[in-house]
Amino acid sequence: MVVTDTSFLFSLYGGDVHTAAARAWAMQTKQPIAITALNRYELGNAIRFAVFRKVISQRHALASLAAFEADLRNGVLQSVSPDLAEMIKEAARLSESHTITGGHRSFDILHVAAARVLKATLFLSFDANQRKLAGTAKVTVGP
Repeated sequence: MVVTDTSFLFSLYGGDVHTAAARAWAMQTKQPIAITALNRYELGNAIRFAVFRKVISQRHALASLAAFEADLRNGVLQSVSPDLAEMIKEAARLSESHTITGGHRSFDILHVAAARVLKATLFLSFDANQRKLAGTAKVTVGP
């Protein structure tokens, strides 16, 4: 199972310096990307925040969110629901083991915890610190 964080999804749908790499990866794979409720919430907020910061237009934001929803309907993305109690338990363990030395943010830890609970074969992220946490947690990182 391929699991992602919001940095990869924002690159894929919102547009930033990693968009070409995210789209290239998405074009070459046949495996759907697992999407949690956390992904849906955080991507929507990130896109709306990009409008607030004037990084993208409201029109671009609406098109990005529509493309995301279309990919969910078409099976490019697959909605999954990791066990919340297990995810929080794993997140707490990761925080206790790695935040003091690695400076990890709560949502980043939750995405890595979800990947572990879902037994991800690949975790997609462009966030260097989150990639480091995933690697330390024995999760294969891409792209």
